[in-house]
Amino acid sequence: MKIHVEMDMTPEEARTLMGLPDVKALNEKMLEEMQRRMREAHDPEALMKLWAPMGQGFEQFQKFLWDGAKAATTPKKG
Repeated sequence: MKIHVEMDMTPEEARTLMGLPDVKALNEKMLEEMQRRMREAHDPEALMKLWAPMGQGFEQFQKFLWDGAKAATTPKKG
């Protein structure tokens, strides 16, 4: 037996329903901090160095996805 339930709600209502925390204030503070750093960094290279850990994590995630896709499409021998 399958039951399909469709609910029409805002993201805020969904978070409340699932008991997730409201991170709006934290998100705003992080955005303000990023804007401050962008204003202070007149050199784009310096700005990228500040964000390097975030970029490295994305590269690792992208490699994980590519490796998974390659493994799924490579015929198995034997």
